[in-house]
Amino acid sequence: MNFCIDNDQHPLIIDSGPHCSIVARNYLDNHFPNWENQLFPTKANNFKSASGKMTSIGSIIEEIIIPHKKGNIRLNPEF
Repeated sequence: MNFCIDNDQHPLIIDSGPHCSIVARNYLDNHFPNWENQLFPTKANNFKSASGKMTSIGSIIEEIIIPHKKGNIRLNPEF
């Protein structure tokens, strides 16, 4: 599934568990080229992965549009 940002399509990461999505810097570099300019500070959260502890560098709230033939879906997710 893809979503649109500024009329460009990008692959959608679906994560139904946490209150925010955790994504790698290279994903942000590829799909949100100006992500560092939109970075908001985050609370000290304790994130862990299978390979060890992860450090939060901030959050990004971005309006995205998921195209659908019966009407587009607009979201404001936090990354």
